[in-house]
Amino acid sequence: MTALPPSDKALVPFVSVAHMMKLIHHIGVEPMLCGLADAIEADFHRWELFDKTPRVGSHSEQGVIELMPTSDGDVYGFKYVNGHPDNTKGGLQTVTAFGLLADVATGYPVLLSEMTILTALRTAATSAMVARVLAPKGSKTMAMIGNGAQSEFQSLAMKAIVGVTHVRLYDVDPAATEKCAANLAGQGLEVTKCTSAEDAVMGADIITTCTADKQYATILTDNMVGSGVHINAIGGDCPGKTELAPAIVARSTVFVEYPEQTRIEGEIQQMPEDHPVTEFWQVLTGAAKGRTDAKQITLFDSVGFAIEDFSALRYVRDQIAATGLFHPLDLLADPDDPRDLFGMLQRAQT
Repeated sequence: MTALPPSDKALVPFVSVAHMMKLIHHIGVEPMLCGLADAIEADFHRWELFDKTPRVGSHSEQGVIELMPTSDGDVYGFKYVNGHPDNTKGGLQTVTAFGLLADVATGYPVLLSEMTILTALRTAATSAMVARVLAPKGSKTMAMIGNGAQSEFQSLAMKAIVGVTHVRLYDVDPAATEKCAANLAGQGLEVTKCTSAEDAVMGADIITTCTADKQYATILTDNMVGSGVHINAIGGDCPGKTELAPAIVARSTVFVEYPEQTRIEGEIQQMPEDHPVTEFWQVLTGAAKGRTDAKQITLFDSVGFAIEDFSALRYVRDQIAATGLFHPLDLLADPDDPRDLFGMLQRAQT
């Protein structure tokens, strides 16, 4: 991990929303998606080094607040993230997040960053990193079902990393589809606005589902999905929320991040506890097979995992070392004598 310029060890680099947006434009959206995908893939290759635990959630009728921690033994990281589907009715984001990295040896934080935008980028980068391996070779068309805050990032990641050239959009809210189509104009993608999910999946090599309602739902019915496609199911991300008909899951070869979390939150929560799955990191290392048949349906049952956030944060930390796009945050009390915290308080009075 690239070190930041020498500074007061008690000052923590803070990447604000403004800094993050400047960083993305400095690097470029698609190059940053590619960089994040490479960082995530590199950490998946060393998956076994990381602490792994299902995210810690606090659920309410309105939504969920979660902590997602991990460590590779040298650096610790966590993300705070919420999911509140009704927030958009009041003009608020459905998902917001921030994250932190810390030095395991001292416990001192070394980075604090916004992660609302970064999570959208890392989720898209992960989707495309997986699709690059599992999707049919030469995939050019993706159906994007659910045209909310994630949709443009997902579309551009599939373009930059997989080579998708055509995106077919559908959302139950036509205004969301119009928004997504307008944002993707001039981005080098052919965009088709569809009037149903069934219409959207016509001719698609990759199907991405990313809807917001936290309920058991059937966004795709069994008859909509033919052989040979890759399904990128990223909307089912908490207990009680799914998007696919169980029959689709049963017909698919299922790939997951961390089974203990996905069985609680993903599409496979609909299936028996022993439903077979493959951990995707094993495909990357050669310990397991990916797509083996042109007619096979591959399903990435993605719920998001802490290692992906860790990868995204370390990527950002490496980038800001050169750009200076951060603010030194006075986050830690650091008296000259570490045993005299009260004396530091007293001296501050004068």
